[in-house]
Amino acid sequence: MGVYPQVHPESPSLAHDIAVLKAKVDAGATRAITNFFFDIDGFLKFRDAVRKAGVTIPLLPGIMPVSNFKGLAKMSAANGVAVPAWLGNLFEGLDKDPETRRLIAASVAAEMCARLEEEGFADFHFYTLNRADLVYAICRVLGVRETAAEGAS
Repeated sequence: MGVYPQVHPESPSLAHDIAVLKAKVDAGATRAITNFFFDIDGFLKFRDAVRKAGVTIPLLPGIMPVSNFKGLAKMSAANGVAVPAWLGNLFEGLDKDPETRRLIAASVAAEMCARLEEEGFADFHFYTLNRADLVYAICRVLGVRETAAEGAS
């Protein structure tokens, strides 16, 4: 089930979003996957508000490795996701350099996951946008490896 750490674009408030989340839990939801975000401190405040409201199901942070900043800006505007200036600065001047954009995308996402791991999160939902190679690299940085059975197929 999806949740929005930065308030759903059609929602009147965070309190409303949390009430909807509680209703989904009451209906049987056992975990919540969040929309993508880039403000970790804001996400942690959201987590705290959810926990304070009595919702205890696991929250899976939505992580989007960004390799196309212009596309991200459009998608974020439509979803109500704030894009920090520091992220835009990392991609400035790289329109014609896809390889550097990919390296930055993997680095930023891996750093976000590492910080969230420090806060107790062990599971993540990656928005791959058909870029599984980036997520594979991120998982390797985080120490996640395929098992022998998975690698043998």
